[in-house]
Amino acid sequence: MIHTQKTRKQMAEDGLITEETALAAAQEGLEPEAVRAALAEGTLVIPGNSRRKLAQPRAVGLGASVKVNANIGASPYRSSLDEELAKLDAAVAAGADSVMDLSLGPDQIRIRRAVLERSPVMVGTVPLYQTAFELSASRRDMAEMTADDFLATVRRQAEEGVDFMTIHSGVTRSSVAAMNAQGRVLGVVSRGGSFLVDWMRKNDRESPLYEQFDDILDILAEYDVTLSLGDGMRPGAGADAGDCAQTAELLTLAELTRRAWAKGVQVIIEGPGHVTLDKIAEQMRLQKSLCGGAPFYILGPLVTDVAAGYDHIAGAIGGAFAAMHGADFLCYVTPAEHLRLPTAEDVREGTVASKIAAHAGDLARGRKSSMARDRAMSVARKNLDWEAQIGLCIDPAKARAYREQSEIGTDDVCTMCGEFCAIKRLNQ
Repeated sequence: MIHTQKTRKQMAEDGLITEETALAAAQEGLEPEAVRAALAEGTLVIPGNSRRKLAQPRAVGLGASVKVNANIGASPYRSSLDEELAKLDAAVAAGADSVMDLSLGPDQIRIRRAVLERSPVMVGTVPLYQTAFELSASRRDMAEMTADDFLATVRRQAEEGVDFMTIHSGVTRSSVAAMNAQGRVLGVVSRGGSFLVDWMRKNDRESPLYEQFDDILDILAEYDVTLSLGDGMRPGAGADAGDCAQTAELLTLAELTRRAWAKGVQVIIEGPGHVTLDKIAEQMRLQKSLCGGAPFYILGPLVTDVAAGYDHIAGAIGGAFAAMHGADFLCYVTPAEHLRLPTAEDVREGTVASKIAAHAGDLARGRKSSMARDRAMSVARKNLDWEAQIGLCIDPAKARAYREQSEIGTDDVCTMCGEFCAIKRLNQ
């Protein structure tokens, strides 16, 4: 299929600096030409559907600050438009650079359209979820899905203005064979990955998302939707990290990345998952090496399997370490992970935890603006300037609430040390 309008990547390849490129560069404190060159090369993306204009486009990848995504979305067991919009607002207020609407259920289309209408940040989806639900609603088994069913969903969501889509084209018969040969503690934990594994087993055929990949790319290019290549074989247990199934899928994602770039489609690579600290650096290096430096978008990673109720902390530990070693985009994890559908408060806590991880990663990578912010905080603490300290916090609202509870009759110290404050003593 031939499209008359070029994608953002193709315009960058032609040497053009678009308005979105200039805005993203200004936000990052980078030269527009550096952003254009990275966009052309594929080492940076600026997601944004051609049908939806973002007030502040975000750059993800080489030279840019580490970004944070917040997942929201209803389930078939709990579905409320008001709740999902409250989650969106909580994520944006806490500093999320994007949201993904992962809704399943009868209201998913209405929720997605409302999120797209309201969100000031880029919005992502997983089209396979809608396809699977619609098949179920029409009393068809997932194994009956055709390529046309899936392509129709991709086109419908692209027309609505979705900025980036997770598509699990790397889940193939070879990755499933690798998993079966080696064995796993926890099998396939990706919802989209499980749909496709089930489809391939029942049909004894290659995945239609791999076989029809060029048709998928044609639709994405038409609407300039960024492709987020899903990690359907990601490890759901630390013991499975870096196994044959995960590696086999990554090799396929490397192939698909280059095919997408050839059609002018921007690409993000999705990554694990559950990974112990000692394996994170190597996983970041391997992805960047195999996939030509394409931006790496990771879930967590969770550095332990036993932090249920506190998985936002386990994910922030892994996210900070991964960002230090090259991850570009952190998908948050909430305290509700593995336990239930998150609330708006869970979304806020998860976003803040990932923002801390992203900032820590930027510091470790020597990002000047991040280092300046930390230095400004140190100076504010030296001066006992509480307003400045609160303003520099990643979560100013929580910092202010704690400060207002520090009622000891003076403005220059807190209830931790009071008159014995080390800083006040040596400032005199």
